Amino acid sequence: MASLRDIRRRIKSVKNTAQITKAMQMVAASKMRKAQEAALDGRSYAELLNRVLVSLRDRVDSSLHPLLEKREVKGELVILLSTDKGLCGGLNTNLFREALNFDVATTQFISVGRKGTQFLARTKRNMIADFALKDHPSFLETKAISKFAIEKFLARAVDKVTVLYPRFVNTLTQKPTALSLLPITSLEEAGLVGKELTLPEPEGGILFEPSAESILDAIVPYYVHYALYQMVLATRASEHSARMVAMKSATDNAKQLVKDLTLEYNKARQAAITTELLEISTAQFALG
Repeated sequence: MASLRDIRRRIKSVKNTAQITKAMQMVAASKMRKAQEAALDGRSYAELLNRVLVSLRDRVDSSLHPLLEKREVKGELVILLSTDKGLCGGLNTNLFREALNFDVATTQFISVGRKGTQFLARTKRNMIADFALKDHPSFLETKAISKFAIEKFLARAVDKVTVLYPRFVNTLTQKPTALSLLPITSLEEAGLVGKELTLPEPEGGILFEPSAESILDAIVPYYVHYALYQMVLATRASEHSARMVAMKSATDNAKQLVKDLTLEYNKARQAAITTELLEISTAQFALG
């Protein structure tokens, strides 16, 4: 049985751990609110952008733009969006489990996030580039990643570009999602456009000036850049949500452990006092 001193040390250690996890929970909660607002605020714009592109595709020949071209997939490029830090539950683990499903022989990887880079190096995957983003990434920062992917696709180095990221559903749920970015896929399929969002349709439909064909060249690359930007924002929202939940669970477990250790300490202390009383009574009986 552990001594009273050992139990006191364990109680103090667990209390210190609980203070740390509580502080991390509060920080994650603050970051989570900002990240969720950033991810959700862009959905109305994403819906409108998605509607414009769908309208364009209905009016022009999709083969007119190379980013809309569908071809036989002989090589694939996967953009892996992970976190820079751990302590966010099973977020990265679930994401990496999905990454293992891609064919090693035909798949190249771009890592965005330190944890993803470590995973790809550990599993000896073909990683051709890695990018580091700030905690609050800007559109220009993520544009460098999508531009690199577009160049690979246009050069026919790959026939498909997929983004693997933790899709933000709500604070408690983050779902690993593999979305085909090139050739272009609807934002609605990616969960980047909320089904609850319904913008009013312009009277007479969408008008394109000077022509739908000329606008297609400008909007298609931007569509790819914005889609990746939204997925990065969703990844940040998922990360901070998962970390807040994980730290809350750790704090609750630490508090429960303190209660259990305190009970064990009181029992051990009571047993020690009882033993001392018995020894004193026995000694008095022997002297008497």
